[in-house]
Order: sequence, then structure tokens, then C-alpha cells
Amino acid sequence: MLEAELTGAEPPLVVTPTTTDRGVAADWFNRFEGAGFDGVMAKAPGARYQPGKRSMIKVKHKRTVDCVVAGFRWHKNGRDTAIGSLLLGLFDADGALHHVGVAASFTDARRRELVAELAPLRDGIDDTHPWHDWLSATAAEAESAAAGGTAQRKPGAVSRWSQGKDLSWEPLRAERVVEVSYDNMQGSRFRHTAHFVRWRSDKSPVECTYGQLDATPPVELTEIFQA
Repeated sequence: MLEAELTGAEPPLVVTPTTTDRGVAADWFNRFEGAGFDGVMAKAPGARYQPGKRSMIKVKHKRTVDCVVAGFRWHKNGRDTAIGSLLLGLFDADGALHHVGVAASFTDARRRELVAELAPLRDGIDDTHPWHDWLSATAAEAESAAAGGTAQRKPGAVSRWSQGKDLSWEPLRAERVVEVSYDNMQGSRFRHTAHFVRWRSDKSPVECTYGQLDATPPVELTEIFQA
């Protein structure tokens, strides 16, 4: 019915391409990544849209990267008893450690275990910490600095997703490396929350650079909708 209603529609109004051919879907999945597409959606041919239900499947790109853990946030319901998220960093070509996102995929039990596991890294924090300048900054101050041209990405800056949230964080000595999975990048940071895969005791923090990330060439959106 929708396709019939939109017969003769002209750009920029278009009908989203669909296919029942797995090979075509796989081609879209790989070829249009450079345009910023997360992946493809899959649904039963006769299924209707169901508000509030996960009736469709998101087939998303998944990759892993090794990051430096340079801080953490307490769990919203368990300050001093449970870890909420790990703050992740990657080094740029000039050696600056940028905050690229967080990893927060832990069970309640694991969150409590991480408190003791990370405790030794909370000792000895001084002005050599790569994010020392922002340890006492409020979210508003951090955002103001960013608006003024501060190039290095840092924790604590507000965004449209973080209004009203407690963005305070605790520093850790930037000595531990963690492998995380992520779906896509938005600029120089993870678009969504990364997922913990494993600790990488075999890697040095200095190896955690942006150079690990896959570079996908941009694709013009017209290629997707030209048919």
C-alpha cells in the first residue's frame, strides 16, 4: 500500500530499497558502510510495524579495537560499590589521549568485582594523568572549553544525550588495555556504547591508537537511491 501510494514520488522523497535476495542485502551491508549506515534491517515479509516491540532485526557492523582505560564512572545505583562504565581512550598521531566512549556491558556481579579489580589503578593519580586538566571541570566548563576550540576529546562534556545526567568520573592510571567491540564511529568517537570483550595484558597502552580503526571510503547517498 505504501509503495502504491508513493508511485511517482520524486526525490528527496523515496521508497527505501528492499530485497529478498541475501546476496543483494550483503552487498548493501558492505558497500554503503562508508555513507554512515550501521547495517541493514531484516523482517518477515508479511510482518507489520509493531510500536515498542523488537519485531525487526538490526544486522549491524561489529568490530573490535584495543583502548586505554583511563577512568570510570560509578553505577547510578551503587556509588562506591559498583562500576557503571569504563572510560576509553585512543592516542592520536601527536600522542594525545582522546576520550572515545565508554564500555558498560557488565552484569551486576561483574560491576561489583571491578571495584576491587580497578582499585590499585586509583592510587598515584597526579598531574601527569592525560585528562588531569578536566578532573575538576564541571560538565558546563568542559562544554565551554570544547566550544572554544579545544581539540582533544575529553570525558565530562555534555551532549544532546547527556542533559541532566551526572557526568562526574574517577581517574585511573592509564595502564590497562581493554579490547571492546563497537558498531560504528561518529567522527572521532564510538557512536554507541562499546562492549567489553577482554583485558589485553599483552598490549601496551601506547599501542592503542586511532590507526587500529578501519577506514571506510565515503559513498554518495545517491548510489543507494538512484534506482
